[in-house]
Amino acid sequence: MSTADSTPAVDWVSARFTVGNPRLRLICLPPAGSGAGTFGAWRPYVPEHMELVPVELPGRGSRIDEPVPDDLDALVEALLHGLEPELTMPYALFGHSFGAVVAYELTLRIERAGLRPPSALLASASRAPHLALIREPIAARPDDELIAWLLSTGGLPRELLAFPDFLSDLLTAVRGDLALAEGYLIPHPVGVSCPLFTFAGEEDTVAPVAQVRPWAAYTPAEHRTRVLPGGHSFPGTHPRQTMSAVLDALPALR
Repeated sequence: MSTADSTPAVDWVSARFTVGNPRLRLICLPPAGSGAGTFGAWRPYVPEHMELVPVELPGRGSRIDEPVPDDLDALVEALLHGLEPELTMPYALFGHSFGAVVAYELTLRIERAGLRPPSALLASASRAPHLALIREPIAARPDDELIAWLLSTGGLPRELLAFPDFLSDLLTAVRGDLALAEGYLIPHPVGVSCPLFTFAGEEDTVAPVAQVRPWAAYTPAEHRTRVLPGGHSFPGTHPRQTMSAVLDALPALR
């Protein structure tokens, strides 16, 4: 069974958080191996008139019993159908790391389908899609090497090492997502029509600032890159600063 027809639409959103009467919906795509809960740290900084809509991908969180996606096209096509009910009001798409790849591909499909386009695409800690990896692929490495890499990049809280069953499930999702992200490379920029804002961690060695800035070639509309404190996992380590930068980019809330 394909990813596209395996789950009902309602399963794609978890832990929705609304403040006041929302004028804009922020749909958030998580990094490799992570679920909707990764955006929980943002809740204290959600302003009036915004709805935070974290996406739960298969194989983690409330969908832990589902297979981890192994086909990016199928995943994005499933998201297109599953999230269509969310596109009824002004919205923006935010994706961090692997989530930025998914958000970009989803934006392309939304525009091609003639659906309501996002007010903005927000790509965080992700190399521009036409740029090759500057590191060796890690998805197929042994568990100890993958764990060490995740710890070094802030992608794994050290306290989770005490829970081997949970860690095993997490590594399965991380491997699947990383395989898709590491294999993702397009020959040249394919633009979206909406404004595109990028965010980079000043200490990020996974997606350094120099690999994030070339996203500028992916839109004829407004673009700018914000460099934020922290490494690859800066939205979690610096949630207030990240949310402030996100809000600055959202036209509906200016």
